[in-house]
Amino acid sequence: MELIQISSKLVLGFFLLFLLVRIIGKKLIDQFTPFHFISAIVLSELLGNAVYQKTIPITHIPFTILIWGGLLFSVEYLSQKSLLLRSSFEGKPSMVIRNGQIDFEQLKKSRMNINQLQSLLRQSETFSIREVAFAFIESNGSISVLKKSPYQKTTLQDFNMPPHHVYLPITLIRDGELIKANLKEINKDDQWLRNQLLPIGISRIEDVLFAEWLENDGLFVVPHNPHQHHGSLKPK
Repeated sequence: MELIQISSKLVLGFFLLFLLVRIIGKKLIDQFTPFHFISAIVLSELLGNAVYQKTIPITHIPFTILIWGGLLFSVEYLSQKSLLLRSSFEGKPSMVIRNGQIDFEQLKKSRMNINQLQSLLRQSETFSIREVAFAFIESNGSISVLKKSPYQKTTLQDFNMPPHHVYLPITLIRDGELIKANLKEINKDDQWLRNQLLPIGISRIEDVLFAEWLENDGLFVVPHNPHQHHGSLKPK
């Protein structure tokens, strides 16, 4: 008898959840924000308790989904009607790279560091910060990238040019710390790196937030000081 009751609750909960997703729309899946994530966790906990608690009747399942689904639908409806409420419910994208310069304040507000920014960029097929003109952290945690014109996608066939070798960017300094293994990989030493930093007014490795080497494009440096412009040095 107990198994029949649990099965009935599971079947009812399944079809009601399916109906809820159909009513609210694809936005919950396509633009899954932190609010939607927490809402899904709370709903799953409520349904889990309703299914496996013997003392909770089966009528509580449609009641739970009706109330919670009604609240979600109301939030989605209000966010469509009001720009103010939309920004409150969904949040605003953060411009973490502006005109090729990292916006440190926006990066902090997004609770992100250089490692996480690099990871998101790689997921969007951007393997170097130097390629980026503008980058936004969207409200669902994804990144949108507009590359600088020299790095925008073209094909060699467009210019009748032969293929050339592709190099992977190597991070040499991250958060003021030298990554010696990566420096050794490109057959360089500490003194070489310091000599590269001097022409752009940096004498200490600790003053560098991020530095990256690309074989055919040189060294790209992001200083800790937000008022100091990023530097690019061609390979020597």
